[in-house]
Amino acid sequence: MAFVNTKILSAPKMLASMALVIGALISFQSFAASSTAPEVIAAEKYLKSMDTVRARFVQESNGLQATGTFYLDRPGKLRFEYDPPIQDYIVADGIFIYFYDSELGQQTNAPIGQTLADFLLRENISLSGDVVVKGISHTPENVNITVVQKSDPLAGALTLTFNKEPYQLKKWTVVDATGAQTDVTLLDAETDVALDSSLFVYRDQKPKGLNQ
Repeated sequence: MAFVNTKILSAPKMLASMALVIGALISFQSFAASSTAPEVIAAEKYLKSMDTVRARFVQESNGLQATGTFYLDRPGKLRFEYDPPIQDYIVADGIFIYFYDSELGQQTNAPIGQTLADFLLRENISLSGDVVVKGISHTPENVNITVVQKSDPLAGALTLTFNKEPYQLKKWTVVDATGAQTDVTLLDAETDVALDSSLFVYRDQKPKGLNQ
């Protein structure tokens, strides 16, 4: 289970799976949480209100770190653009999500609906239905909500971390079925910003055909 794809950055680069990090101060509820819990209702309301977002991000996995800029244009579109020297990027155009590997000089893609990115990109975000809330935890500053796929709960888990004041998405973490872990933190997030539509178009680095 990956928010995007678990093979974005080839070794020794970072893996773009997302990670579940539970601090010692967190009291984690391992039982399935109700979709009507106040924390879930607040999270759904916030996520549904998200239209466009631009933010810096820090991605950490296996002791490695990468930074870049994250763009979101709901529904259907996102982009992760990594800072140099990493030239990899991820872009969702509303139908497919593309993963460009600069070391291999090639891209792979998948329908958005076959990735967990669909959770964030779908028009009607819900923490129920095809996902199940498995736990809610709190720190003094944050609330964490962990969800799994209803059809395959052992495939991995996605944890959304929200800052309480002001209420906003701060981080998401995923552990996939292989145990690969990554933590992605958003910084200096701006919402309701104008984003150029070209950000969400995949173009081959060696253009040919329709991708020129």
